[in-house]
Amino acid sequence: MTGITRREMAAALAVSQSAPEPAPAALVQKHDAQVAQWLERQMTDPRHAGFGCFPDEYGLHHVSTASGLLHGFLTAYACPGSRFHKDALMLQRARAAAEFLRKHQHEDGTIDLLVTNFHSTPDLGFVMHNVTAAVELARLSGAPGVEAALELFIRRGKKALLAGGVHTPNHRWVVCEALAGLHHLNPDERCLRRIGQWLAEGIDIDEDGQYAERSTGVYNPVTNRALLVTALRTGRRELLDPVRRNLDSMLWLLHPDGEVVTEISTRQDQYARATMDRYWFPLRYLAILDGNGQWAALARQMEERGGSVSEYLRYPELRSPLPPEKPLPSDYHRLMKSLKIARIRRGAWDATVLMNGGSRFLTLRHGPCAIEGVRFASAFFGKGQFRPVRWAPAPGGYRMTQSLEGPYYQPLDPPERVTVENYAALRARRRQSEVQKMEYEATVTETGRGIAVRIRAEGTANVPVAVEIVCRDGVELRGAEPAPAGEKSFLLKKGFAEARLEGRGFRFGPGLALHAYTQVRGAEPKSSGQSVYLCGFTPFDHTFEFTPL
Repeated sequence: MTGITRREMAAALAVSQSAPEPAPAALVQKHDAQVAQWLERQMTDPRHAGFGCFPDEYGLHHVSTASGLLHGFLTAYACPGSRFHKDALMLQRARAAAEFLRKHQHEDGTIDLLVTNFHSTPDLGFVMHNVTAAVELARLSGAPGVEAALELFIRRGKKALLAGGVHTPNHRWVVCEALAGLHHLNPDERCLRRIGQWLAEGIDIDEDGQYAERSTGVYNPVTNRALLVTALRTGRRELLDPVRRNLDSMLWLLHPDGEVVTEISTRQDQYARATMDRYWFPLRYLAILDGNGQWAALARQMEERGGSVSEYLRYPELRSPLPPEKPLPSDYHRLMKSLKIARIRRGAWDATVLMNGGSRFLTLRHGPCAIEGVRFASAFFGKGQFRPVRWAPAPGGYRMTQSLEGPYYQPLDPPERVTVENYAALRARRRQSEVQKMEYEATVTETGRGIAVRIRAEGTANVPVAVEIVCRDGVELRGAEPAPAGEKSFLLKKGFAEARLEGRGFRFGPGLALHAYTQVRGAEPKSSGQSVYLCGFTPFDHTFEFTPL
């Protein structure tokens, strides 16, 4: 087996001899239930274009879906505890999925991701993970006919992966993982050379342990798995180090309820709800390898949702017992400079101060109650949304600032003919006059009671300002009144409001409502949650606090 040390081989052999069940029964039962659903959904009519697959909600049949079926059916076939163990139906359905893969692969070896990418090498990489895993499982279980059914897909796919390009940072490592899996099945120096080309660029991880996309909900786990598999299948043990750093980083990006901070992401998971269930494989593997009790604690928490029967079967090292658990960080104030955020956790509640240029500069959690953002804007020339440009430490917290200008323009001098086509291009040549200015400042401070926010806006006078406090849908609000802006918009005119869910929440205020113009021109659209507004005019200087309940 390529890339596994003798010590690990011996450990795996010892585990396999002492543990009759290669995967926990609860995970096997869960996988069996999923297989039963797939059997109902998979198209079994050979005359149908979707034979071997099933459609998504839009009627699209995806290669990734078929590869998941292939992998899932072979997992059940290979698992001794499964009710589908050595069931010929699993092979029949797996071969149908393999046929779908063959029919939907281009001659150049690539595949299409119908929602966005065509003739895509990186999406082939994601699919090849399932394909190589399926072949491993077929070999482990002696499943007949599987490799033959996949031979053309694998041969063409390898050719594409050896030459094709990528789009995003994580795609490089997904391609490396796919090539490592192919090399593990049938050693090929070309795979190792191509992996070396990508790895020569270095791993894109910052001082805070986050990869370039900072995608805590989606692409962190993709990258961690890719690097872990590449390390194990090629012997490049140095690739385990960035995975370790990312797992350590995530310890400081956990909310008390187990969700992760997604506000830092540059991808589609920004502001989405996510947990660390997809981190299970590297958490468990490295917890056992390193004896890390914190990763062990997380791995145990994530196993029910993120545990993989296939990985238990293919990586017998995972069957070793976890080391003793150690507590996770739960009381800290940590500045993460590369991310331009600060994390504050005090037991059951936490806050994230975001100084990275986004409009939401503060989020808070107390149990399931989420304040999903605090932001503000003024009606300053239709461009008054506050987005911090500069930040600096302040006593007990952080100060963020932004400067804006709103000029008017004089006639061109010397005169020049202005047409429909060149009006915008000529603006830079006009002399500015009556230049209006606005200075923004937001200061977030930890107090003995919770979090205080001071917002200042000064410069041009009498400009409407609206502060938006975004509460997650489902949170019960008290103390705020409906605003004219419409559904899920509220004004906190005075005093304090409360946001609660399942007995946890925040008290915040005092309020301010010198006007009710909440959706000021030029502000970002209202959030999808429940928005509580504080409204005033410049010069604006208002401080409000969040106190956990």
